[in-house]
Amino acid sequence: MRLFLILFLLTITTTGQGQVLISLLLGDKLNSGKVEFGLDGGVNFPDLRGLESGSMQGNFNIGFYFDIKTKNPNWLFHTGVLVKSTLGADALPVYSLNDPDLDNAFVGGAVQRKINYFNVPFAMKYKFNKHFYAIGGIMPSLRNKANDFFTNEINNDELEYKRDIRKEIHQLDFGLVGGVGYRLMAGNGMNLTLRYYYGLVDVVIDDTSPQQYNTSLYLAVGIPIGVGKAQERAAKKSAEEK
Repeated sequence: MRLFLILFLLTITTTGQGQVLISLLLGDKLNSGKVEFGLDGGVNFPDLRGLESGSMQGNFNIGFYFDIKTKNPNWLFHTGVLVKSTLGADALPVYSLNDPDLDNAFVGGAVQRKINYFNVPFAMKYKFNKHFYAIGGIMPSLRNKANDFFTNEINNDELEYKRDIRKEIHQLDFGLVGGVGYRLMAGNGMNLTLRYYYGLVDVVIDDTSPQQYNTSLYLAVGIPIGVGKAQERAAKKSAEEK
């Protein structure tokens, strides 16, 4: 199982690859009776709120999470890092590149905007029972890469041009996150979560452009790492104390 997860991560991750692999190796040590550690990943469908055109695009995301117990057994503090998380939008209108040849080549084409972030949620998770839960909180993000991909098809040939737009995008993003989920295996298995991110910060630095905000629907799978061994250690410690 662990070998499969490592191969899976190597396939879909570039940014944050080292952090995720280290998390896999240290998963047994990070879990305790009060803290649950695991991998958090899946697919998200981002869009830019505030633009008349544009559409959602599907992207993979991967990271890790911590669920920290509180005094109330129904409440958990949830945090972690999505080390690979892409926001943006697809099917945006083409704009001028200030190059006559490029502008002519992409007439009638489209732009796909991809903004890579490190997402850090700070949320509270409420467990209704062993299976169902709700989650809500805030999610600040740090921008890594940002590119506009111009695409067009001419005479059955696919054209693509990548433009780096990091200097045009705010380095920090912030918004609200909330959702619902289901826990497998009577509360000890994987977490299946549907959550939504609602950005509150204008993505673009230029004040003359239309205000646009990140939004994204996340279909996430949380895989606890080392929970079984952590429970065995806790049971052994309790037996020794008795």
